Amino acid sequence: VAFKPPATISQAQKTSEYGGGEAVLEAQGRHDPCVVPRAIAIVEAMAALVIADAALLQLARQGSLVSEPIVAWQI
Repeated sequence: VAFKPPATISQAQKTSEYGGGEAVLEAQGRHDPCVVPRAIAIVEAMAALVIADAALLQLARQGSLVSEPIVAWQI
């Protein structure tokens, strides 16, 4: 597994201070964070997304083969 560090956002961004006032956050230079401490969580989250996507694709394929309604209506 390989990781690319998230890039520094060079645009000025609105934020708030600890006291509740508004402030502007603007990065000067490059300060890309290291994601190694969060690598396990990143891999687990990506694996969960891939599995969920595959499950939805399989469900869609199976749903297109069903000729009867899935929900039986009772009156």
